[in-house]
Amino acid sequence: MIVKQRVAVAFWFASFLALFPLSSVAQTSLPNIVVILVDDLGYGDLSCYGAKDLRSPHVDQLVSRGLRFDQFYANCPVCSPTRASLLTGRYPELVGVPGVIRTHPENSWGYLAQDATTLPTALKTVGYDTAIVGKWHLGLESPNRPEERGFDHVEAYLGDMMDDYYSHRRHNINYMVRGNKTIDPAGHATDLFTDWACQYLNHRRESSRPFFLYLAYNAPHTPIQPPEDWLAKVKQREPEISEARAKLVALIEHLDHGIGQVMQTLNKLPFADNTIVVFTSDNGGQLNVGANNGVLRDGKQSMYEGGLKVPAAVVWPNQIQSGRRTNQPVLTMDLYPTLCEIAGINLASQHVPVDGISIRPLLAGEPQETSDRDLFFHRREGGDRYGGLVINAVRRGNWKLLQNSPFAPLELYNLADDPLEQHDLAESQRDIFRSLSTALRWQVQRGGAVPWLAPDRRDALPENN
Repeated sequence: MIVKQRVAVAFWFASFLALFPLSSVAQTSLPNIVVILVDDLGYGDLSCYGAKDLRSPHVDQLVSRGLRFDQFYANCPVCSPTRASLLTGRYPELVGVPGVIRTHPENSWGYLAQDATTLPTALKTVGYDTAIVGKWHLGLESPNRPEERGFDHVEAYLGDMMDDYYSHRRHNINYMVRGNKTIDPAGHATDLFTDWACQYLNHRRESSRPFFLYLAYNAPHTPIQPPEDWLAKVKQREPEISEARAKLVALIEHLDHGIGQVMQTLNKLPFADNTIVVFTSDNGGQLNVGANNGVLRDGKQSMYEGGLKVPAAVVWPNQIQSGRRTNQPVLTMDLYPTLCEIAGINLASQHVPVDGISIRPLLAGEPQETSDRDLFFHRREGGDRYGGLVINAVRRGNWKLLQNSPFAPLELYNLADDPLEQHDLAESQRDIFRSLSTALRWQVQRGGAVPWLAPDRRDALPENN
């Protein structure tokens, strides 16, 4: 009840600020924030991360202008949970999103907790205008639509994947919205999201309030459906490339072009030097459609490194030195407390729970050790492969304990000696195995205490006679 009251106060205060804007001095001291989240981009599917058959000049340039992360981990190897962590700063199962939120209730494995304070809600308390453009994937209905979870400006796709990048339907349902209204725009989804983001940035000329833009592309998630002219260019340039790989490369290069247009628009605006840009992916690349996760083992859906480790960079002109790299492990959920600290929000004093840590010292080039904590990964899923059960991983220093099937034994790896996760040490390192498995059980118990079914479904579950 106390948390809900605080959230209500936050919404009231944000509305008050909209009517009576902060002074220009106060506003210009707060940086604008742009978070670009792409979908299923593999660790090796950018030129700057080692791709040889792919050209990503715009993202490469973005990465080169700030701090690049070599050990950035998505909070989950699938979509919804990582997005929940990004927007709440918490492990996803602790805010009710242990798995993928889908259209059909019997195959949906999450419900965003009502007492979770989202990043846009927190930023509104200090005067930010907040916008989402692109994929939401944290709720299809009230009260978990983006306009109800802190976003002032909404041009979004509510669902998970699109069955077609041009018709924007999922299971023949139109999930494209502007505000609280369904819309039916024409065009490739990547182009639409790019245009809407550019329009939003240009409109910010008319306001002195700081802004938060969450730009979440569906690409390069399946279906692998690039525009035909982009596919033709790739095939002409790479005559030996397979059909599947060519289509994915074209979809990523088209995405790179869109991100370039957004950055070009931003860089022409007077507030560009006072804008933080974050770029990352929600999980690793999907191998069976041609993704490249570099030398990492496996890909999307997997607790091996290829499913969790993703490209990432943070750019902040005059604040983050360009061309830097860090090997410190960082999780998606660390972005929330970092951005809140930069915006002057004291989450501890407001009693907002977070599991992530602020990496502001790391951004500033100061010494910061981020590996002195256990990192947990959790996914609940259905079907015959998972049966509604959970798979998990925990990393402690260089040690990693994981389970890729709820019906398989836990595996133990030393990432320093065995970065490709080839040699299971579960039998030979029993003390480490027991210590990590104990920590993992505690985390499973924490997540098990949080409801992840919508309230109406909890009441409608059949009795077990």
